[in-house]
Amino acid sequence: ALDVEHIIVCGHYGCGGVRAAIDGHRHGIIDHWLQPIRDVADTCRHELEELDGEEARHNRLCELSIRAQVDGLSRTPIIKSAWNRGKSLSIHGWVYGLNDGIIRDLNCSHSG
Repeated sequence: ALDVEHIIVCGHYGCGGVRAAIDGHRHGIIDHWLQPIRDVADTCRHELEELDGEEARHNRLCELSIRAQVDGLSRTPIIKSAWNRGKSLSIHGWVYGLNDGIIRDLNCSHSG
């Protein structure tokens, strides 16, 4: 169980899931998977509203969602148990730019 040293949570700019999460519409069964993104958008509403333009808001929400996933994963029982057993395990948050091909480290890593 978790015989790995690195877990990467990697999203991408221009994510359709991020757009769908905040477009104000319901999308059926996938709403279950979109809700965590909506929760992040609600929590960070003021930060997102201060940004100029829809693309900037979507990109920032993508980053914030990745950070939230890294945080959430670091609090799961299986990860905590691995760290308690002395496993060398790090969780990293990255975002990929579809338009430039660059992977950016969001500097939100957690290690046990």
